[in-house]
Order: sequence, then structure tokens, then C-alpha cells
Amino acid sequence: MKRSTLKEQDPDLGILAVQLSARVQREIFRRSAEHGFDDVRPRHGAVLAYLDAEGTRPGELARLAGRNKQTMGAILDELERLAYVRRTPDPADRRAKLIVPTEKGLRFMELTDGIVGLIEQQLADTLGPDRYRDFRDALGRGVASLPTTAHDTEG
Repeated sequence: MKRSTLKEQDPDLGILAVQLSARVQREIFRRSAEHGFDDVRPRHGAVLAYLDAEGTRPGELARLAGRNKQTMGAILDELERLAYVRRTPDPADRRAKLIVPTEKGLRFMELTDGIVGLIEQQLADTLGPDRYRDFRDALGRGVASLPTTAHDTEG
């Protein structure tokens, strides 16, 4: 039997993880486009998924998203041009910058947090609340057990 057929019939962990991530992202960005946010892309999630309303330093965003600083800088440039974020001096260290969401960014973050909540509720309804809680717990422990790197997970 061909490897592709085997992987389709019995996907390994990597394939399942990619499929889950891709389907969740597609749903988030499809629904957000329906609400007028059709200019934001999945790569922007590296910032918008972790951004605090009061602002977050670019290095911290890069660390949380598993991206290098150069990639993070390019994503931040795009989001600033699209008016989702702005760069401001960090009051704790005027030499440092904070990435702060604009009103548009805050609306997007609130909307997508709600969309993720709906997706999670749909999965809980499908699997049952106990099984979904166990799935989330096992997934989190599994992710935590694997090494992290500072390299990009995506180009």
C-alpha cells in the first residue's frame, strides 16, 4: 500500500495536529471575514492570539508564537499597516517598544476569542464535556512534553 494511502487511513500525530490547526484557523478566519475582517491572515495570529490589550513587547510575542524576531517584525509591520496594532514606547523602559492593539485590533481579538469559544463548545458537544476536557488536558500535557525552539514553525 502506498504511504499516502496509509497516512490518509491512519494519520499520525503530526498530520492530525496540522489538520486540527488548519481547520480551526479556517473557521476563525472564515467567520471573522463575515464580520468585516477580511484583510487579516492566519500568519497574523502569531501576534493577535497572544497580544495583551495593554500591549506586549515584540520579543515576548516572538517567544510565545515560536517565531524569530525578523519574522515577527514583518508580521507586526503588516498588522500596523492594516491598523490592527501600533507601536508605542514601553512606559517601563522608554527604549523598548510595546505592541498595542488599536480599536480595530481589540474588536478582532474579542470576536476571535468568541469564535474559538464556539469551536470549543462544538467540540465539547461532539465529544462530550468530560471527554473534551480530557482531550484538552492530554493535548496540553503532550505539547508541554515536547521541546520548544526559538525557530519559526512556519516560513
